[in-house]
Amino acid sequence: MGPTASGKSELALRLGERFAAAGHGAMEILNADSVQLYRGLEIGSAKPSAEELSRLPHHLLDLTDPGEPFSADRYRLAALDVIADCHKRGVLPMLVGGSGLYFRAVEKGLAPVPPVPEEILEGIRAEARLKGWEVLHQRLLQVDPAWGARVTPRDAQRIGRGLSVFQATGTPLSEWCQQQDQGPRFPILKLAITCPRERLYPRIEARFDWMMAHGLLEEVTSLHAQGHDRGLPAMKAVGYRQLFRHLDGEISLEEAISLAKRDSRRYAKRQMTWLRREPGLIFLGDSPLKEALARVVDFLDSQAYDKESGGNLVHPGTTPL
Repeated sequence: MGPTASGKSELALRLGERFAAAGHGAMEILNADSVQLYRGLEIGSAKPSAEELSRLPHHLLDLTDPGEPFSADRYRLAALDVIADCHKRGVLPMLVGGSGLYFRAVEKGLAPVPPVPEEILEGIRAEARLKGWEVLHQRLLQVDPAWGARVTPRDAQRIGRGLSVFQATGTPLSEWCQQQDQGPRFPILKLAITCPRERLYPRIEARFDWMMAHGLLEEVTSLHAQGHDRGLPAMKAVGYRQLFRHLDGEISLEEAISLAKRDSRRYAKRQMTWLRREPGLIFLGDSPLKEALARVVDFLDSQAYDKESGGNLVHPGTTPL
């Protein structure tokens, strides 16, 4: 894991190559970036190049079209299928990306919450614009005290989620969460690459400049011409949504670029907040490749790793995937 532009992909490639060169076996990469799942979103998603794809096998790229939203549960099922196949072949699967929800879905499962109609969500957002989220938070405390106690009065996303689920299903979201699948029963090593803000933010801006120089505007123009709605999850990704606004005549290209860089920095900040709260996560230091390799080798040595039975990683007393 790691924030955007921190170098996760290159570190994963070098780790897989070093792992094999040291005689430990093969590793394969499973994409855990929510934007790289979509076909046609190449440059703005920093999708692996042909050269990078040739270095290690990659999975879970280009799974759907931009017009078809891809849920975390759908990702979880696809990822578990690939993980199972890797284990059967004696290959170590490595999830790489910045979408924390996808990691959590694979590790811990998801609550079986039914989909909420968009009109309910829009009604709650409209009421919040009139009354404020603090008022809606008080209502949430009445209908779902357990969920309301977990969120702040200004946490619009979680307040809206709690109220909308209760309004749509009549069951508090906290009760749905109690039915959550506990996830797969195999051990997981969680590593994160770190990058100080004074280095990360210039990297973010330089990478976006590189994307623009290598055809990002043309890519978004093509998606825009295909009639993709800017409200689609794929089109809300940083870079795409700002350039869509430019193509719709709302803002200049210079403003779109400035907003994209700003929103990328904000996204990285949210990712870092997520990572700091992620239990069991090991942050890599100044020599991330060396440390990551040592961590992986120690992790395998500490498990019942049986290559002859297909490379399953199993805690003693548990059932392999």
